[in-house]
Amino acid sequence: MTQLRPSDRNLEETLGYQFSNLAVLEAALTHRSFQAENDDTADNERLEFLGDAVLGLSVTSYLYSTYPSMSEGEMAKVRAASVSKEVLTAVAADVRLHDYLRLGHGEEVTGGRAKSSILANAMEAVIGAIYLDSNLEKASTVVLGLWADRIEERAQRPGGADYKTRLQEVLAASGRSPLYVVDASGPDHRKLFHADVSVGGKVRGEGSGASKREAEQEAARAALASLTAGEND
Repeated sequence: MTQLRPSDRNLEETLGYQFSNLAVLEAALTHRSFQAENDDTADNERLEFLGDAVLGLSVTSYLYSTYPSMSEGEMAKVRAASVSKEVLTAVAADVRLHDYLRLGHGEEVTGGRAKSSILANAMEAVIGAIYLDSNLEKASTVVLGLWADRIEERAQRPGGADYKTRLQEVLAASGRSPLYVVDASGPDHRKLFHADVSVGGKVRGEGSGASKREAEQEAARAALASLTAGEND
């Protein structure tokens, strides 16, 4: 019989959902590296597959009902931006999913709890577990509780999460282009990347993140904000 760990109860409170079947939650938190060391356990890969579908449908349904004038193409862009690995990782960080993962020894000692791929996949698996434990309506309620603000932010402009593309488009109108410079610090398993983006030799934005892409996106976002504020001399 699966026993509820105190930490799992904290996760349930954060998610706003209490599991009836604790085994499905345990499976959702189990990385394949842990399963490889414990033959009697199930990993979260099948739940990840299921959760991906539930997340996509939940976001699609929300967009369809909330934005009746949004075209199919626009909805597709917003959905893609809202369910990206970067967003999944951010949501996982918000609910502190790294505290609850079951990892094998190798992943544990090499910083597996900070790997965006593991966190994003586990977040999808948790969504799949909620669906299996209840139904689509309850799973969607949890999803929207965590995602609604992010969806609305990206719906302000379809594809809004891709700040680098937006910056490129804005600058192209005046024949300019951005230049990114990225450096990294910290140990290999937990590097922090920092990016500067310059326009015409002047730094317009800075950003940091767990990957080069995240840092560049944050720098582009900051540059767009400065340009919008009229600092584009």
